[in-house]
Amino acid sequence: MNHRSVSAYNGIPRWVMTLAAAGALFVVLPLAAMVARVNWPQFLPLITSESSLAALGLSLRTATASTVLCVVFGVPLALVLARGEFPGQRLLRSFILLPLVLPPVVGGIALLYTFGRQGLLGKSLELAGIQIAFSTTAVVLAQAFVALPFLVVSLEGALRSAGNRYEAVAATLGARPTTVLRRVTLPLVLPGLASGAVLSFARSLGEFGATLTFAGSLQGVTRTLPLEIYLQRETDADAAVALSLLLVAVAVAVVGLSYRGPGPAGSGSNAALSGGKTGRVPS
Repeated sequence: MNHRSVSAYNGIPRWVMTLAAAGALFVVLPLAAMVARVNWPQFLPLITSESSLAALGLSLRTATASTVLCVVFGVPLALVLARGEFPGQRLLRSFILLPLVLPPVVGGIALLYTFGRQGLLGKSLELAGIQIAFSTTAVVLAQAFVALPFLVVSLEGALRSAGNRYEAVAATLGARPTTVLRRVTLPLVLPGLASGAVLSFARSLGEFGATLTFAGSLQGVTRTLPLEIYLQRETDADAAVALSLLLVAVAVAVVGLSYRGPGPAGSGSNAALSGGKTGRVPS
């Protein structure tokens, strides 16, 4: 075997390549069928109608807000699950990841009985003049509920792969826990955090069941693009297909342009530990 053959070897059997091609075809073929069904002469008017633009704008805004919520709550959760040791840790992980397997409508019902007018917290919020159900806030909460596990899974895996030796070194240099988190841990797992945030945004963008159950479908308030597609499917099939293609294009752009996957566990660690030119982590 010559040098060229050795360098070209990828270690993947042909039967694996065949199954991979079949799997890719299983995903791509329905999308191609949808593209073939699009009414191209009317495509731009269909996706630029007032209701379509309102739904798209609402989806982008709420998906962004829900992703921020996922980062705010998901980073601490991932850190606790990856670094902590306490009774009930496995049970907590099971509950955090539960939305991955639950039907979204079940999540919507759970949120409704929590934040609805007669819900666990909704009664107190109603007395304070705060109504969450069937509002834009409800859309954000529904999206965050189903998208949070994606960020936690991605970031927890990155944290476990990276280990904690660099944090330990920073601690021995006198850095406080918050400084270690800010200057070492987060830069070390930044690719995993970015991947999780992108996946959360994409999941929020396509959320349907929990949103419909908890927030309803009010144009300009809670009617996101998936809900608009569902409604158009009953009255205008061409509009539904055009909007579906638009949603696919936006999702592909978000994931394709932003998702890079987690890098090597040690990447960026030297820079994180250096603390600048002095080689010291400030406390």
